[in-house]
Amino acid sequence: MNGTQSIESPWGVSVFGAASVDAAPDLARLRVAITQTRNKPGEAFAATRSGVNRIREVLRRHEVPETAVSTSRLNLSSQWSYGNERKFLGYECTASFVIELRELDTLETVLIDVVDAGANEVKGVEFDVRSKRELRARARTAAVAAAREKAALYAEAAGAQLGPVIHIKDVDAEQIQSYRSHSSHQSGGGEGDLTPGRVTVSAGVVLGLSLIGS
Repeated sequence: MNGTQSIESPWGVSVFGAASVDAAPDLARLRVAITQTRNKPGEAFAATRSGVNRIREVLRRHEVPETAVSTSRLNLSSQWSYGNERKFLGYECTASFVIELRELDTLETVLIDVVDAGANEVKGVEFDVRSKRELRARARTAAVAAAREKAALYAEAAGAQLGPVIHIKDVDAEQIQSYRSHSSHQSGGGEGDLTPGRVTVSAGVVLGLSLIGS
């Protein structure tokens, strides 16, 4: 965070403020993939495409809209084993899915059915909120308030008065999230746990304010 908390050629007081807003998640993104290996490329493509169709049929039964499902193009690669000698295993074809669910109560059932339909790789489950823009605005407002409070404390201790704000620098929210994840415990379930927990939306700002001598 050091690079975000300094302003070249200081002309008053420069302070950093951060704030977070927690909210219950109202959507989840499932990241899964289906991989099939066959002796011939066409067979690998056909087997994977068949699995993709089964997975899409499962999602239709769960009334997941097509717009909530993102599918990658079929990717083909040759597979080899490396033991005492190099051995060709076949052609591996993979398709990845990102499935957005807004009914969190169906998460476990959908995941089980998708795996039963042929998804043989579960890359993760990510919880999120649809109102992130509004939550970010609240966090930014609170971050400014935190920075102003800190600036007022410094000015009082130095026997000066705060002047107007003359510099505002936004701090990337991903840096705030990364900093907090290393310095404090995360809310929600543990790794691999499907408990939604809470979603934290953070914001940070560097304020520059002039000083008026007492």
